[in-house]
Amino acid sequence: MAGRVTIDQFKSQLGRPSLTSKYYVEIPLPAGTAGGSDAAFRNFAKAQGFDVTTDIQRNINLYCTEASLPGSSLATLEQTSDRTGVTERHAHRRVFDDRIDLTFYVDGDNYTVIKYFETWIDFISGSGTTQDFVSANRNEKLNENYFYRMNYPDEYTCSGFKVTKFESDSFRNINPTGGSLVYNFVKAFPISINSMPISYDASQLLKCTVSMTYLRYVIERTKAQTPPAEKTPQPKVPEPKPKDGSSSAQQFFNDNRSSLLKDKNGTNFPFDVNKFGGGKPLNTNLNSDVA
Repeated sequence: MAGRVTIDQFKSQLGRPSLTSKYYVEIPLPAGTAGGSDAAFRNFAKAQGFDVTTDIQRNINLYCTEASLPGSSLATLEQTSDRTGVTERHAHRRVFDDRIDLTFYVDGDNYTVIKYFETWIDFISGSGTTQDFVSANRNEKLNENYFYRMNYPDEYTCSGFKVTKFESDSFRNINPTGGSLVYNFVKAFPISINSMPISYDASQLLKCTVSMTYLRYVIERTKAQTPPAEKTPQPKVPEPKPKDGSSSAQQFFNDNRSSLLKDKNGTNFPFDVNKFGGGKPLNTNLNSDVA
């Protein structure tokens, strides 16, 4: 039977909910397998008049305003003949989602996102990768008899496409308490660019949604660290100060009297012995008592 749960118990069990706005997307250039060369795509893009630079790559990652964490399922095989009256299901394949949708803001200076993914799809379905070949066939694409010849997947897929889900304090230098998930996609490439409606109505931000497909994804997990327990500050007890005439003051004077009298480098200074509890006054010139 369920019992009553207090607010404090609920907070301690739930911890803190994760926020959907804390993520980062990394989209590399198509280079086939990990460590492959992206020179073919760069040359193709340059022939199309689109020079892919490091700044463009960084901006595309930052322009991603919406993404989704992928999912997967298990395909099962139904068994009805092994046991009388019993239906069993055995898993025989892991099925990954066929795509992941990414939505980007489109900049008004160069339409970078649209040009980038259109160039990538042209590279997948284009007829060549050299500048002379592409330039010679640029006008032929308007011909009604033009056809496409797809490139080999090792040329247009990419490795290094990542979606990182983190929290605001996941990467804090001191006491990082938030965890993170990094989804690594294997052999990913774009399969569609959604249509983008435009109208004379009230202006809105133009967004471009791209669907990426992939072979599979692998998750890198990092655990949240428990912050160190804060120590309760203890009240500082002030050191007792001896009062004039007390036994502590007299003991202090007796302990330091010898060193003061034998200090040959000392200078004349007024010294009131009554301040430490009385006694026989000493000569104000301490050096005069030194033999």
